[in-house]
Amino acid sequence: FAGVLQPGFHFMIPLVDRAAYTHEMREQVLDVPPQGCITRDNIQVDVDGIVYLKVMDPQKASYGISNYREASINLAQTTMRAEIGKLTLDQTFSERERINENIVREIDKASAPWGVKMIRYEIRNIDPSRRVIETMEKQMEAERQKRATITVSEGAREAQVMVSEGGRQEAINVSEGEKQRRINEADGLAE
Repeated sequence: FAGVLQPGFHFMIPLVDRAAYTHEMREQVLDVPPQGCITRDNIQVDVDGIVYLKVMDPQKASYGISNYREASINLAQTTMRAEIGKLTLDQTFSERERINENIVREIDKASAPWGVKMIRYEIRNIDPSRRVIETMEKQMEAERQKRATITVSEGAREAQVMVSEGGRQEAINVSEGEKQRRINEADGLAE
């Protein structure tokens, strides 16, 4: 290692000088392929994402690790597996932001000696297996049927209450009518 060439125009002597490594100094986007993960409630999901990183120290990126891109992807996959394993299936869908932050924090700690800074990580897809999706659909259908049954039974109960209140009111009205009829007859006889 002789030095790092900064951006700009440089002279190199052929056969004596050569650029051993060249690095993209802008922010880079790396695709993390789908990874099978098992949630805390033992459900297998395939999770993939995107890593955004930037080379901060070209010397460390060249000599600190052989391939920082591949290492970043592998580290993102293993960290993602560990984070998904701490959560239930429902939590994985609702807590994506927290998962992303934890993955960035863990990758950033490990990649510091490589001269690479993890900017962010985004989970792209969380895909449960087909069997799990079918089970979830059955569960949702059962929940809808349960709500429908409850609604029907509440309607029947309210109808019975209304019928009984109607019967009670009818009996009161008949009784009051009978009472008034007797009063009227008694008044008529008395006159």
